[in-house]
Amino acid sequence: VMRRNPFGMDICCRKGSRSPLQELYNPTQLSNTAILHQIRRDQVTDTCRANSASSRKRRVLTPNDLKHLVVDEDHEMIYCYVPKVACTNWKRVMMVLTGRGKYSDPMEIPANEAHVSSNLKTLNQYSIPEINHRLKNYMKFLFVREPFERLVSAYRNKFTQKYNTSFHKRYGTKIVRRQRKNATQEALRKGDDVKFEEFVAYLIDPHTQREEPFNEHWQTVYSLCHPCHIHYDLIGKYETLEEDSNYVLQLAGVGSYLKFPTYAKSTRTTDEMTTEFFQNISSLHQTQLYEVYKLDFLMFNYSVPSYLKLE
Repeated sequence: VMRRNPFGMDICCRKGSRSPLQELYNPTQLSNTAILHQIRRDQVTDTCRANSASSRKRRVLTPNDLKHLVVDEDHEMIYCYVPKVACTNWKRVMMVLTGRGKYSDPMEIPANEAHVSSNLKTLNQYSIPEINHRLKNYMKFLFVREPFERLVSAYRNKFTQKYNTSFHKRYGTKIVRRQRKNATQEALRKGDDVKFEEFVAYLIDPHTQREEPFNEHWQTVYSLCHPCHIHYDLIGKYETLEEDSNYVLQLAGVGSYLKFPTYAKSTRTTDEMTTEFFQNISSLHQTQLYEVYKLDFLMFNYSVPSYLKLE
């Protein structure tokens, strides 16, 4: 099957050429990159095994568990998106890869367009045999980030930006009602001034865990992408976003004409910022919050942050 890509070169939809999986597991030349990704895969496997009591208690996955897995049929890849880990840009790239020439420059796709669910196909839309076939034969990847930095990024984006009124209404009002003594009527109505301490108290409140699953912006990667049930071939890191992303594109055979968009956001949440946000969190709450995200820390090899005062 020959298909024209937007840049005029022929991309062969892989009859006879090597698949991303072949290239990954039997690289033409063994590189440090291939070894690095093997180490990351092993870390996940070992963590799942060591914590099997907690990590395996999920029953068999249902299609509903797979709505974060974006499928690219043409390049035989599956991407599990994690909000606050460059997921807008990765969705844009997936739209270029699956758009069959409709898009050529990821950054020309407006951000809100990238999040329209009908623009990308997710694994839960397939039949069970089709799902199993893809999970077995496609290259599966995800991108992760230091859990507390991701959490602060989500808090800053959803609770400190005036335009996020839907989040203020849906979560902010609930958090204020539950966590703030003597809240004003206005705060209860608008929910637009949630403090980070209140957000943390909400996350560790057992009531929250029982009431509804976490919103995807602060849900654990473990719960969004199910790495103990789905074997990811590549685990990219936010800290090495550019190299890891371009490695994925290279394995997909599109690295010569598609590069991962890079631009440094001046508002990006940093380690220093995260440290500051945690200053006012009691050590008890820090300890409870660490427990919530512990599997993400262990699985993706992030050490316990030095600013934490754990009990």
